[in-house]
Amino acid sequence: MLTLLHNPRCSKSRAALALLEARGIPFEVVEYLKTPLDRTALARLGEKLGLPPSRWVRTGEAEYARAGLTPASTEDEVLDAMATHPILVERPIAIRGSRAVVGRPPEGVLDLVD
Repeated sequence: MLTLLHNPRCSKSRAALALLEARGIPFEVVEYLKTPLDRTALARLGEKLGLPPSRWVRTGEAEYARAGLTPASTEDEVLDAMATHPILVERPIAIRGSRAVVGRPPEGVLDLVD
């Protein structure tokens, strides 16, 4: 089963959701701002993405600066900030089994569909 980490206020996230629905692909939606991932789950997500947290953190969010993050921040600091401020997690992210992809562009979520 495919899982979509979704923020309904994000146009890219809505586009990825619509793309999956239009293709009739079964998936589960997790609104990660309502049901945040803890630090352990975020670390596992990073492994599935094959990317360090600094590559899937939203640097343009006000919480990035409020958390004291900079381009020189360690990966652990970025992960801690994302656990504290879930708005910092890039969206959408599709997860299936041991793999995950950032849906930017939204069509990227189709990489996990057989």
